[in-house]
Amino acid sequence: MRCTKTRGKKGVEHPDPDDPPRRRADKVRGHGTWANDRPPVLGVLARESGGIHLEVARTSGRAVLQPLVEACTSAGCTVNTDEWMAYDRLPDHGRKRVKVKHSRPHCEYARDDDGDGVREVHCNGIEGVWTGLRNFLRTFRGVSKKYLAQ
Repeated sequence: MRCTKTRGKKGVEHPDPDDPPRRRADKVRGHGTWANDRPPVLGVLARESGGIHLEVARTSGRAVLQPLVEACTSAGCTVNTDEWMAYDRLPDHGRKRVKVKHSRPHCEYARDDDGDGVREVHCNGIEGVWTGLRNFLRTFRGVSKKYLAQ
């Protein structure tokens, strides 16, 4: 039997094993889609100008992501990404791609490629934007996917 995790009922067995207690948050692994009510928010952050472009999408695959990156960047620029395969064809379209490997083993979050002591290869800026967006949306206790783009 499962125990409930609500205040005042810790250690009390749940009466119906076929109806487990409600769990917090959406624990589904993987990338979200519009269909599974986890719409992806795609984003491009310019390091030098500080410009940002955020867009709610139906899916987060290469077919959606690559045109967005191409529209928000100019040919010849360097795009810092994680190791996700959706970015693999950016060099074929005139963008230089440098990536950091977040997955185990040997994960990294920033890298110094030229040896000057500054870790210039990272995607911490856009990840900070996601943290700020998540903290902002948390105050509303969720936003309908229909209104998320606003």
